[in-house]
Amino acid sequence: MSIFINETTRIIVQGFTGKIGTFHAQDMINYGSKVVGGITPGKGGQTHLGLPVFNTVKEAVQQVGAEASIIFVPPAFAADSIMEAADAGIKFCVAITDGIPTQDMMKVKNFLRRFPKEQRMILTGPNCAGTISPGRAMLGIMPGHIYMQGNVGIVGRSGTLGYEAADQMKRLGIGISTSVGIGGDPINGSSHRDILEKFEQDTETKVVLMIGEIGGPQEVEAGIFAKARMTKPLVAYIAGLTAPEGRRMGHAGAIISSAGESAAEKVAMLKELGVTICPTPAAMGATVAEVLAGI
Repeated sequence: MSIFINETTRIIVQGFTGKIGTFHAQDMINYGSKVVGGITPGKGGQTHLGLPVFNTVKEAVQQVGAEASIIFVPPAFAADSIMEAADAGIKFCVAITDGIPTQDMMKVKNFLRRFPKEQRMILTGPNCAGTISPGRAMLGIMPGHIYMQGNVGIVGRSGTLGYEAADQMKRLGIGISTSVGIGGDPINGSSHRDILEKFEQDTETKVVLMIGEIGGPQEVEAGIFAKARMTKPLVAYIAGLTAPEGRRMGHAGAIISSAGESAAEKVAMLKELGVTICPTPAAMGATVAEVLAGI
């Protein structure tokens, strides 16, 4: 099995008819994802890429049974699009958009909390590469050909490091069950811990690779969860060992602002929690291979 998406998941694209939405929707269709339509307000009733266009997400849920959504909407309007998806009953949403204002994401988080936990939409991102279950479905912007189907789960804040890890593992004959990008913003829809919980429940996943970076407590919180609740080995790579304090490094959330947020501090804490550490990004595949060999 896989987490969040598979070959039967009915996907819609919000921002469907725009240049970026069109490009990646076609890429997902070519991969084999079950894209059933898209949303562009004002263009409802038209067709695009041979699929229906709807004015609202609710129409897509009612008419084509949409279950998952991907957001290619400009930053100023992206939060409203995410909340619209949640209100319409979408189960899983990937927000690709970069640059959503932090205050807008605070509104999104508060909005999602209105729903009972069992009915609450799962959101990953914003500012992420999406989710892929190799050989089944892709809901994102990653290069699908570098992912091989297998039993390693990946969760990461960095899309490109996720690609690098998948490519290294493929070269070693190691496949991926699901790779989930959670995004590099200070406030995101799902944390490392949230995704680890899903991987722990997945019978196919045998090892999980967590790709983290400086800033925030998420990686250490995930390590605490893994020690207390996970039966599967957790491997981690933390980017930013040379990042100076107080300077943002790439992602909006990647800034050391308090004790415990530097890469070195996170690595030390994770080691104490029993997490296997990848010393460099070039060693992600080899480290996972060693852990798999020891199971």
